[in-house]
Amino acid sequence: MILEKVKNIIVDQLGVDEEEVKLEANLIDDLGVDSLEIFEIVMSLEDEFGIEIPNEDIEGIKTVKEIVDYIERRTK
Repeated sequence: MILEKVKNIIVDQLGVDEEEVKLEANLIDDLGVDSLEIFEIVMSLEDEFGIEIPNEDIEGIKTVKEIVDYIERRTK
């Protein structure tokens, strides 16, 4: 399931509790993600799902749900 894989990547990269990684969680405001961590998360997502995420797409992603929705659209 995409959500579980995304959660695992975020937990691994940020060292946060899995309970904090909810669909509505804002990456910056709720999870404290900085620009380097976003880059690392994106690289992990690209590896995990075999997709390429352009920089302009990254800028529009603010929540965990938006990551999941994006990956679902790109992997269909």
